[in-house]
Formats: sequence, C-alpha cells, structure tokens
Amino acid sequence: MAKSTPHIEIALELQHAYDVFNRELFQGTLPTCMLTLQREKTSVGYFSAARFGNRLGQHTDEIALNPTYFSVVTILETLQTLVHEMVHLWQHHFGEPGRGRYHNGEWAKKMEAIGLMPSDTGQPGGKRVGDQMSDYAIEGGEFLRVARMLLTEEFTLSWHDRFPPVEACRVAAQLVSTSLSSDLGFPARGLLVFSAISDGTKS
Repeated sequence: MAKSTPHIEIALELQHAYDVFNRELFQGTLPTCMLTLQREKTSVGYFSAARFGNRLGQHTDEIALNPTYFSVVTILETLQTLVHEMVHLWQHHFGEPGRGRYHNGEWAKKMEAIGLMPSDTGQPGGKRVGDQMSDYAIEGGEFLRVARMLLTEEFTLSWHDRFPPVEACRVAAQLVSTSLSSDLGFPARGLLVFSAISDGTKS
C-alpha cells in the first residue's frame, strides 16, 4: 500500500466531507468530481464543469478550494465553501445555471433548502442573487446538522498554507461563521489566528 503523503491526507479528508454532504444534503445524487486546491486571489472556491478529461474521453467536473483560507477562517466556513460549490455542481447536472458567474434564483433556492443563506455581503440582509456571492449558515438548517455530525467525528483538514497573504486577513471577525462556530462549540478558527481575513467571494 502506498505510504500516506500530505497530498493523500488532505485529498481523503476533502473527499470524505464531499461524500457526507452529498449523502445527507443531496441524497447521494451528485456525481464524483475532481477536488483541487487552487490559489485564486479573488475567490475562496469555484466550480468548473467538465474541467478534466482522460484518455478514454471521459470528463469530470472540478470543485476548487483556496488553501490560503484554511488557516485563517473557521473550518465551518471552509465546509460552507465546499457545499456552496456542490450546489453549483448540482445545478449544472439537474438545473439551469445562470449565465457566466451569475448566481440565479434557482441556485439561491437550493442553497436555502440545504441550510445556507446566499448573501452578496456574507451577512444577513444581503442580496440573494448576483455575480459574486457568499453565504452564511441558517441556524437550525440542514447544513449545520450535517456539519455538526461531521465535526463530531473530529474531522479536520490536516494541511494549510503557512503564509496566507496580508489581503487574506481583513474581515474574519465579521464572518457569521466565526461567532456561530464559537456558539456551537466548533473550532473557533483555522490553525492560525488573525485579527481579520479577506472578503473573498465564492464562484
């Protein structure tokens, strides 16, 4: 058996989270995809349809997460990003995506149904649709139920970017997930503590 490596460790952790949320929030209907780590200055994550292919002519979608943020946001926030992009994957296969980067009403409705409130500010009262969107967890919603179950298993992301850029450290204190994580007894932050992080959006 191959020796465990940092790549394998974090790949298995992300895959486990994907599988749990797929089973619990999407009834296991989402296809497999490529989970990657990508540093994007303006995004904490994104979905790209049929991004990868193989020599057999098969295609698979990509969900990318930005590891710059793993150490400076709560693990709850990272899980929100993963599920946010899973909704894009769901919409690509079973719905009607908006044009380009636009997050439309169908996407917003699905987000709410699984327990994430879309918001262009990441705060209550923000717009539900738009080109650049964030979200926050709905208290009592399905997402938090599943996140609580996952984190009860002592789920973690073993590796993180040791040198997050300064611009990734501006508004962590304002993130809903920061105070919510504390209230629910989840890990308060990532592996590093900063007074603030960036307002990166999700695609």
